[in-house]
Amino acid sequence: MKTDEALSLVGRLFLAIIFLAAAFGKITNFDGTVQYMEAHGMPAASLLCVAAIIIEGLGSISLILGYRSRWGASALSIFLIAATWVFHTAPDQRIQLLKNLSILGGLLNVIALGPGPISLEGPGGRA
Repeated sequence: MKTDEALSLVGRLFLAIIFLAAAFGKITNFDGTVQYMEAHGMPAASLLCVAAIIIEGLGSISLILGYRSRWGASALSIFLIAATWVFHTAPDQRIQLLKNLSILGGLLNVIALGPGPISLEGPGGRA
């Protein structure tokens, strides 16, 4: 195993961790998350919360396994852009905004370069 192959895997795992943790947090504090979303003017907050859990969960699994990782990273990117726009554009949210932009950079790398050879997609990364 080459170093860059291992780093590609580790990078995908690190990207997935934050989305898995966020999905878990939404599941374990569903009512609180819905209230937070409603406070930010989100319509149909319960439905959107369920959608967020599904996107974060499936997108994370996709990154971890390296299967359909470009699709998973794309879904997570769209979700991240929307969440950042709604929740993290206020001046006191600057660090959260920058963090999300950094995460988006990692997701864009997966979209552009694929998951790497240590994945279910394999070296070509086109599954």
